[in-house]
Amino acid sequence: MQLVLNPYQYDMLLMENLYGDIISDLCAAFVGGLGLVPGANIGHEIAVFEAVHGSAPDIAGKNLANPTAVIRSGLLMLRHLGEHDAALKVRNALEYVYRDKQNLTRDLGGTATTTHFSDAVIAAMETVEKHVARVPSPA
Repeated sequence: MQLVLNPYQYDMLLMENLYGDIISDLCAAFVGGLGLVPGANIGHEIAVFEAVHGSAPDIAGKNLANPTAVIRSGLLMLRHLGEHDAALKVRNALEYVYRDKQNLTRDLGGTATTTHFSDAVIAAMETVEKHVARVPSPA
């Protein structure tokens, strides 16, 4: 209850996998839903980057999924690899698509398919630096 009522009181939550999965799903609601949340599991020698929502089998293959979580997971991977310029270019393009609001997926009140959203991000990568300030921010 405290996490929902006042999430700002927590700096970190540490728990086993099952509880972590439940809490991460709950917290995704704070930022718009599971389609937006990236995931990173970083060890000493291996790192895995994935969308928090997993494979979303209920909409798999229907061209309905919001690819933001996967794109943002890729941003985390690029930063982990030290590819900061590439990560910034992708992040700025993603931000541009969201600000433009013409290619949002259904979970965000739009009508775009996964393909249309992704194509808009790719197109924005070619022109985004002209439209969005190059200010680094978290994925």
